[in-house]
Amino acid sequence: MAAYETKGKLKIYIGAAPGVGKSYQMLHDANEMKKSNRDIIIGLIETYRRKGTEEQIGNLEILPLKEIDYKGVKLKELDLEGVIARKPEFVVIDELAHTNVPTSKNKKRFEDVLEILDNGINVITAVNIQHLESLNDIVSRMTGIKVKETVPDKIIDIADEIKVIDVSPDSLRERIVDGKVYSKDKIDDALHHFFRIGNLNALRELTLREVANEVDEKLVIYKNKKKVAGLIGAQEKVLVCVNLKFNAEYLIRRGYRTAKMLKAEFYVLHANISYAHGKEEPRKIEELKKLCEMLDVHLKVDICKDPVKTIIEYATDKNITQIIMGPSARTRLHEILRGSIVRRIMRDTKYIDVVVVADPLR
Repeated sequence: MAAYETKGKLKIYIGAAPGVGKSYQMLHDANEMKKSNRDIIIGLIETYRRKGTEEQIGNLEILPLKEIDYKGVKLKELDLEGVIARKPEFVVIDELAHTNVPTSKNKKRFEDVLEILDNGINVITAVNIQHLESLNDIVSRMTGIKVKETVPDKIIDIADEIKVIDVSPDSLRERIVDGKVYSKDKIDDALHHFFRIGNLNALRELTLREVANEVDEKLVIYKNKKKVAGLIGAQEKVLVCVNLKFNAEYLIRRGYRTAKMLKAEFYVLHANISYAHGKEEPRKIEELKKLCEMLDVHLKVDICKDPVKTIIEYATDKNITQIIMGPSARTRLHEILRGSIVRRIMRDTKYIDVVVVADPLR
């Protein structure tokens, strides 16, 4: 890969739900840039046959998609190499959370975007709030729908500009009723499931709050440019301790968001005596590692004689100020026989808060 002194800039259009008009507005703005003689092309756009969105393509140059033969089926993906070879000033790439065909160079489209940015090309893209990895559990509880395709929060962190495309829940539902978002056979199902008023209000509030927090964080960093190294993590350090019986993914995402709000360093630890039930535990560990990679944090796995002692030593060594964990004792008898993990941690450490999170599945 060629090395460039200046990376490309990233602009993200973000919305609370599908159909709010992200792609429409993105294409509209792209055409305005073209009128100002900016070299801008479309690398990939998903119009979902929405007439209004298709009309906004206007005179924009469209780079042909790359055709991939996968298991006898012809599939089309963003032509990563083509974008880099064309080297426009700006490229529009829709559906940031998309998972690429398995034989592609990168597993996820956001990885394509990062590579394009590394090649000095500015990227304009779009994503919905439910696709942020750390919000996965929150959105699932709000809507009852588990979002499978996600992007790491660092994508939002590195964005140079974030533009919220906001419409009221009533307006969005009217768009759906009018057939501007989905085909007629999908309208009733959409209105009675994901696009219920309560869901849309909650997602809208989540979007506005998330972007506001991001802006606040960048403002703090801007004002403290010369002190950033001392600012981040100087006060708080958060450790999430996971086991394989409790909802570990939920704990990790919650810990990540806590650390982000506190502008703290973030650690994840799994301490266990041994794996005693075949291949299930190693498989689960691999799943947790993948989640931690998405959140850009290292998962430390320690097979040891005394997990609680390991937690205490690790927390002391890293100067942790807050430990987040799930319930430790299954029954009162279990606690009497083995001792309370929380009690031992608090007894043998100083200045560490221990937060026990209730099981979200109960």
